[in-house]
Amino acid sequence: MKTPIVILLLAYFCKGQQLSFDSNFRFGVATASYQVEGAWNIDGKGESIWDHLTHTQSSYIVDGSNGDIACDAYHKTAEDVQRLVDLGVDFYRFSISWPRIFPSGHRNYINQAGIDYYNGLIDELLAHNITPMVTMYHWDLPQSLQEIGGWPNPLLVNYFVDYADVLFSSFGDRVKEWITFNEPVQVCSDAYSTGGLAPAYTQDGIGGYLCSYTLLMAHARTYELYNNNYRDTQNGRVGITLSASWGYPASNSDEDVEAAENFLQFKVGWFAHPIFSSTGDFPTVMKERIAQLSQEEGFPRSRLPSFTDEEVALLKGSSDFFGLNHYTTNECSVLPEEDAIRPSQQADHGALCVQPPGTEVGGSDWLYVVPEGIRNLLNWIRTEYDNPEVMITENGFSDRDGDLNDCRRINYFNEYLQNVLEAIEDGCNVTTYTAWSFMDNFEWMKGYSEKFGLYYVDFNDDDRPRTPKMSAYVFKNIIQTRVIDTTYTPDGFEVCAAE
Repeated sequence: MKTPIVILLLAYFCKGQQLSFDSNFRFGVATASYQVEGAWNIDGKGESIWDHLTHTQSSYIVDGSNGDIACDAYHKTAEDVQRLVDLGVDFYRFSISWPRIFPSGHRNYINQAGIDYYNGLIDELLAHNITPMVTMYHWDLPQSLQEIGGWPNPLLVNYFVDYADVLFSSFGDRVKEWITFNEPVQVCSDAYSTGGLAPAYTQDGIGGYLCSYTLLMAHARTYELYNNNYRDTQNGRVGITLSASWGYPASNSDEDVEAAENFLQFKVGWFAHPIFSSTGDFPTVMKERIAQLSQEEGFPRSRLPSFTDEEVALLKGSSDFFGLNHYTTNECSVLPEEDAIRPSQQADHGALCVQPPGTEVGGSDWLYVVPEGIRNLLNWIRTEYDNPEVMITENGFSDRDGDLNDCRRINYFNEYLQNVLEAIEDGCNVTTYTAWSFMDNFEWMKGYSEKFGLYYVDFNDDDRPRTPKMSAYVFKNIIQTRVIDTTYTPDGFEVCAAE
């Protein structure tokens, strides 16, 4: 049967249509306090776990560096805000350093110089019509609190709520978007399980789960605090940012399909399910698998802590948006029993997730470029959690050379943003996109060897000058035009070669 001419005409015209971002869709960039501020011991700031690790065990950092000066953002507020104005962003996501506000980690002494610094940044942003989006905790725990156990110690719930209360009371008249925690799965898995982040503890299969209980309850109690004491007068929003890689099965076998789904439940659902699901609590598969394996391993109880009914109710719905950090995608298959180290989180979820065949790798050895992964993940969140508002709070690409003509980063942004547009067409409630990162910075255990910035920072120059890369101009063009123009090349830069 011949295809009707009307269908052929529709296909012809639709093929040329270009998706565009709605005028209400927001764009911004992000940083984190330890990665950019510097001034590690200036104006009364206390020691953080990153100060402590880099000063006492510098071998953990690949280039032996630290964030003592970093980008020196502490002394460059006005000029950095002007760069944000030049980019044309709607908002700037930054984090507050807990030990800069509470040098001892406790509320017994509030450092006014720290309050003044963030007041200055917030006011400067607002003076230029840039919305401050503030993360309360982006990994720089006061060292004094680590010395009583850090996040596996449930007493930190109260200490974090004390800290949050001061932030709300000091800045909440102007800050209307709050993120309690950045990437809790990294905080708990890497910092307290595998040693991949400060304080570099290795209690795999135990420490991370204890951490997750404390951190989730600290989030829920902070949300409750805002509802009870601040929401009516400040009219802001409080959420949490979760990191999530997409994982797809290596084959159509039931075993690989199950392994990929377990990977998502253990990595995303671990923190999302208690907050965003209709039932609350940890995912059922987590509770069942960890309880069974704990019994086999001789533990008298599950290694995964349990919430009370009251805690489940407090956690459920305790976020005004789903903050999402996404960078990469993995191909997942069943973890061979002989490769399972027990106890461990990997053995608990039972998935072996690796680089998808044939994919490009960024400057970070874990960053596999799979643009459709973000669309698949957004649709998974849509169906799993009844289509919450998703604010993409980080997405970006790393390299190692710091080339100003950063075509690989540009291709990454173009392709991932195109998939965000397609996810919105699918019905996903995505309202916000944040490029990571505003500028090159201290990249945790990788020091200054990996660069994510739209702005190049010369760390060999005491003044830490910033230079816009080609990606900064491309991102600015997307913000201005609301479309992705893969042919756009700013003046003074080489045309990116077609892949």
